[in-house]
Amino acid sequence: MRPATFQTLVAALTILPSAQAVPNHHNIFQQQPLVAQSSQIRSPWRVFSDKIIEKVWGIEEQIKSTTGRKGVHWEEPPLATKSQRGLDLVLRFNISSTEEARKLAEVANYMYLDIWDHTSEWVDIRMAKDTLPHVLKQLPESMQHAHTALLQEKELQQAIFDSYPSPRKAAPLSPSDPHPHGHFTPSLRPLSPPSSAADNNIFFADYQPMSVITPWMRLLSSLFTTHVRLVNIGLTYEGRDIPALRVGVHPTSDDEPSPPRKTVLITGGIHAREWISVSTVTYIAYTMITEYGKNPEITQLLEDFDWLFIPTLNPDGYTYTWESDRLWRKNRQKTPLRFCFGLDLDRSFPFQWDSSTVGNPCSESYAGEAPLQGVEARALGDFIRNETANNNVEFVGLLDLHSYSQQILYPYSYSCEAYPPSLENLEELAIGLSKAIRIQSGHSYQSKQACEGNVAFGVTDGKGKDVGVRFESAGGSALDWFYHEVGIRYAYQVKLRDRGAYGFLLPKEHIVPTGREMLEAALYFGRYVDGEFEGLAKGKEARRGKVRSQSGW
Repeated sequence: MRPATFQTLVAALTILPSAQAVPNHHNIFQQQPLVAQSSQIRSPWRVFSDKIIEKVWGIEEQIKSTTGRKGVHWEEPPLATKSQRGLDLVLRFNISSTEEARKLAEVANYMYLDIWDHTSEWVDIRMAKDTLPHVLKQLPESMQHAHTALLQEKELQQAIFDSYPSPRKAAPLSPSDPHPHGHFTPSLRPLSPPSSAADNNIFFADYQPMSVITPWMRLLSSLFTTHVRLVNIGLTYEGRDIPALRVGVHPTSDDEPSPPRKTVLITGGIHAREWISVSTVTYIAYTMITEYGKNPEITQLLEDFDWLFIPTLNPDGYTYTWESDRLWRKNRQKTPLRFCFGLDLDRSFPFQWDSSTVGNPCSESYAGEAPLQGVEARALGDFIRNETANNNVEFVGLLDLHSYSQQILYPYSYSCEAYPPSLENLEELAIGLSKAIRIQSGHSYQSKQACEGNVAFGVTDGKGKDVGVRFESAGGSALDWFYHEVGIRYAYQVKLRDRGAYGFLLPKEHIVPTGREMLEAALYFGRYVDGEFEGLAKGKEARRGKVRSQSGW
């Protein structure tokens, strides 16, 4: 940081109210205006603080360096994206039989169509407009008119354009959010607390590139030293850091050995184009960091757990979506075919790794030639093993954020014939997360086993065996690996907004509402897991007391 920049920051901090790093157990939430209202008239302090943030983060310079244009307004998306996606469209195919699903999967596979998402009833596919007649020729008669356009070519191009940063102005909240004031509630009772400081922060007015996210994380770790630490998960294929924030308050007593520090892992951006997952991780992290010592519930959760936030496990791919191709999915690793780049990191983990994509590097779900060949997946695996083996860490929860389709998925992903030992607990918590989101925002998230989310028109034979059609491989997922190999009792993959109107190109106006509802889910998650461990501890103590009484102690 340049001396002038540092002096500016110090001067600004001296006039700020002192940041409370020590909890006072007093809720000092104050009603704040909505983004749409506060953006109209900014106070002198807001103008001043925005300038400081821009200076410290180097927003203008960073965007200029990566786009060749000055300022935060993108006149147009990267030229490569424009040329590649100008005549593309996204179609939703409705499926009513196993035969239809199987034929569509076959066509999508050998024509290298981009499967955006799918459920048991529909499949969203991006393709070039002139490809559609050839696709329809190979589908059953029943499917000739069983499709609708989600995004026509001009709409797709405009949605790409709109996802890049634009001048800050009043941004109306999505009309689909019936509770714009919602923040979070300590229980499943609808309250009307004010919005958090994150709602009016310029950082969440737009999606942000890595060149802004990384300095922002560094700034938070330097401002909140009592409970925030910047850590590096490892290096990407192209040599970038994979930054993370460890948030939590450790006990200071050295009178007795500390038990393993229970840690909840929240990740996003394993697939590069899923920008809303990256923004949502940063929203949850920022709110929990800045509300520590102010909100009793968040303070308690940071004292009971460490929270490890990884905005994106795939910085190479994420950067590529900003510089070249907005809809890129995989990492940027070289493959045996020099014209096909990237591995699907969410298929790279060793548990039940699926070899079906070996020899097909152009596939969007290409898992490599061997488990953990994905550089970033291997880096995360090494980091997790080192934390548990050498740093007294016990991972107890996972929220792996993706988009889209509004689903809460739990293990297993690789097969519906395998049942996790803690299935009832996983189902119970998933239902609770869905309910917490619905109370906060009115949006509905389905909860189901991840294998069901990987099957289109899922059916079973007479013996209960899954014979549904899969549009992509399901083995080697981060979800299954963390649950089965790392031993995380509560592991979930959450697919965020929306249900297909915009898909991966969710408008920036949804950043804050999506952040709010997932913050509520994260807090509910923490309460539930905290209660589980408290119950286990009480149960163990009761059993000890019973043994002592029987032994005459």
